[in-house]
Formats: sequence, structure tokens, C-alpha cells
Amino acid sequence: MNSISLAEKLGHITTHWDPHVIADYNDNDVMVVKFIGEYPFHKHDTTDDFFLVLEGEMVMDIEGEPSQPLKAGDLFVVPKGVVHRPRAEKEVKVLLIEPKGEPNSGDSDRAPSEKPRL
Repeated sequence: MNSISLAEKLGHITTHWDPHVIADYNDNDVMVVKFIGEYPFHKHDTTDDFFLVLEGEMVMDIEGEPSQPLKAGDLFVVPKGVVHRPRAEKEVKVLLIEPKGEPNSGDSDRAPSEKPRL
């Protein structure tokens, strides 16, 4: 049992849209990611999608709903089965929690990230 420095872990990430596992929580991966631009619209049929903005600002687009702007300290959970797209005009740093083995790409045509461990 050791503490984890999110800033230190994020400092190792040099790519965008590639979540890195930093801890395990029950049967979930706790991950950090940097991104800029927009991810394709997608959904996860069997799990909710957890986002905690650590630094910067992002927008969560939800199909058929108003877009949700999020800033540092904001948490957003996309319910399973809901079509969504995260995006950011400038680089944003986010903490994610997903069940182990869940592809971050959901049902989109984008190839899922490998989710390496830091």
C-alpha cells in the first residue's frame, strides 16, 4: 500500500487518448489519461463510464442531450448504453475508472488503447 502521485504519473504520459493504469480498485482499473480534440461517439453496453477532470477543461457530448462542460474538480458518469463523446479544445488531464478488460473505445470504430500500467 503506497500513495500515488497523480501529477507524477501524468508526467510520464506523452500521448493523447491512451489511458494508463495507475491502480486497481476491486475489479476495476483506475487510470489517468491526457487528451485533446475529440473522441468518436460511442457507448459501453455493460458498464458506466467514470470521468474526473484533474486539470483543464473538457466537454462531454451526450447524444440527444445538451453538451456538459467540465472543469478541474468536476466528475461525470456516463450511464451504460448512453452514446457519448469526450472532447477538449486544449489538453486536459482526466482520471478514469473502468472494469478490467473494458475497451475504452466502446462500440466505435477506433481501436482500443492497450492501457499500459505506470
